[in-house]
Amino acid sequence: MAQDPEAFVRAQTAVESPSLIPELRLHLASEVIPLWQATEADLEALGLPPPYWAFAWAGGQGLARYLLDHPEVVAGRTVLDFAAGSGVTGLAAARAGAASVEASEIDSYALAAIRLNAALNGLTVTVSSDDLVGRDEGWEVVLAGDVCYERPMAERAFAWLQALAARGALVLLGDPGRNYLPKAGLERLACYGVPTSRELEDSDLRNAVVWRVLG
Repeated sequence: MAQDPEAFVRAQTAVESPSLIPELRLHLASEVIPLWQATEADLEALGLPPPYWAFAWAGGQGLARYLLDHPEVVAGRTVLDFAAGSGVTGLAAARAGAASVEASEIDSYALAAIRLNAALNGLTVTVSSDDLVGRDEGWEVVLAGDVCYERPMAERAFAWLQALAARGALVLLGDPGRNYLPKAGLERLACYGVPTSRELEDSDLRNAVVWRVLG
């Protein structure tokens, strides 16, 4: 039987600040392989994805850095952090003065991590376990970090993000050069060098580009 998600997150992580975002503290896994092994039984029993929520991925860090450097992008606006993982971009939006932040994830452990990370930073973020692709709840800003690592996910999500942009939402995508990043429909806004671990990535540094999705 799966453990209580919040207890599991606390047990498997340490509180750290991501390299690019010293303003925030997160529950992060300091060692990659032990966490993957520890969750294997739960993953098999529950059909959950690997614990992506336990790491501050380069695309999310770049997008979070951009929001903290340019708070006017989200200040006073309603924000969705899509496929939020650890919640780092949504937390950055809340810190930058967003009117409200909703973080969406379908993984119960990720939702627990987001709740814990929000409390850790004294920030208010609501969480949603719904699959929001195809829905439009009137968000003014939509954030997506590192969602282009698998073709089905990238194609399905990007079509939806373009539709949101077409109706007037500001849609920002953080990506460090994943294989399935679309070749068109994007405007480059910024780039950040993010130190990474070779246990997670194929290099010690990834260039996280912040893109605006065009409608």
